[in-house]
Amino acid sequence: MVELKSTITCPKCGKPEIETMPTDSCQWFYECKSCGEVLKPLPGDCCVFCSYGTVPCPPIQKGDSCCG
Repeated sequence: MVELKSTITCPKCGKPEIETMPTDSCQWFYECKSCGEVLKPLPGDCCVFCSYGTVPCPPIQKGDSCCG
């Protein structure tokens, strides 16, 4: 079963935020609701959830490649 909720933690201000991940695409940008920092995936990661979230994106959870 794929988990759709992930907690993204901003590396700038440290504020965590629970978000629902899209099931049909990767999310390459995320704006922190606390400080406004725009997060981008870290090198080697496909999306912001894989870089800053507690749960990897749905394609990765399924064992697929992500939005490649």
